Amino acid sequence: MGNDHRMPAVPPVYVALDFPEARLARELVARLGDQGTHYKVGLQLFLEAGRSFVEELANSGKNVFLDLKLHDIPNTVYGATMAAARMGARLLTVHAQGAGPMIQTAVEATSAHGGNMAILAVTMLTSLSDADVRSLGYDERTLSERVALLASLAAQAGAHGVVCSAFEIADVRAAADLLTLVPGIRPAGVAAADQARVATPADAVRMGADYLVVGRPITRAADPAQALANILHEVSRAAGVIPG
Repeated sequence: MGNDHRMPAVPPVYVALDFPEARLARELVARLGDQGTHYKVGLQLFLEAGRSFVEELANSGKNVFLDLKLHDIPNTVYGATMAAARMGARLLTVHAQGAGPMIQTAVEATSAHGGNMAILAVTMLTSLSDADVRSLGYDERTLSERVALLASLAAQAGAHGVVCSAFEIADVRAAADLLTLVPGIRPAGVAAADQARVATPADAVRMGADYLVVGRPITRAADPAQALANILHEVSRAAGVIPG
């Protein structure tokens, strides 16, 4: 893949800390213990707990995915990206629809800070369907075609990867050499909820995902630690690291 963000043999599983307050997030991190190594902090928790919580996670040795989906003028995105890098985040999202110059400034900002944080461009939210995309007044391209177009744009701007559903990984790879982060992961038998394009952990790995994001199947499980353990086992098996 482009740049120096190399992937391990088993795709990391980022646990989405989509909680209304830091106390609940800390409780889950404590329950998951050493097996919880990767965490996503999104808008809700970030607005509630702030940079101190991100720094707390990073300083404790956790890998932090700061999912802020930045979409603003290039100068503002540059400053926000620098701030995220200073917090110790390892991944940061920007919206691909912010266009090339905006994505490029985010990449320049992380490079200026040492290049330890990867910039991932969000293509089309996994909550969207083809009908949703048409309702926005876009042209005749299908959702998959639009994802590929945005991935190509992100690659030209120097992004390290993109966020897409598992079903668009092949389209992304055909368009550009980029890492893929896949949300909307649901183990077999778990409801899709507000996600439109979901995949099981094993299917996402087999389709080529480099990172997985899992929220409610872990955070709302009766036993979150066991739920995470089951997903990590499924991912390792699908990656061929342990026997099937």
